[in-house]
Amino acid sequence: MDGQQAVADFVETHDLETPPAFRLLDLVSEVGELGKDANESTDYGASPDDLEIASDEIGDVLFAALALADSLEIDAGEALEEALEKYERRIEDSETPGSGA
Repeated sequence: MDGQQAVADFVETHDLETPPAFRLLDLVSEVGELGKDANESTDYGASPDDLEIASDEIGDVLFAALALADSLEIDAGEALEEALEKYERRIEDSETPGSGA
């Protein structure tokens, strides 16, 4: 995945290497920021049609996920393909991509 290499290069260039556990915490933190934006823009769910999330916040989540994948030596593109195949199987078997668990 080209994005993963771009993130890896950025991390290396700016000496931002850190253990995978910290990468995971960063990802969780960034997803939390999406939740905060959702809560605030929808008045904590009272106005769901007013949902607003800044594109750079989505970018932060993607950066964190790709940095985590790279730190774990997981090819993000292959992981995405695996997930899509899993969802396809679930839809074929139970008409929903969810795990049901």
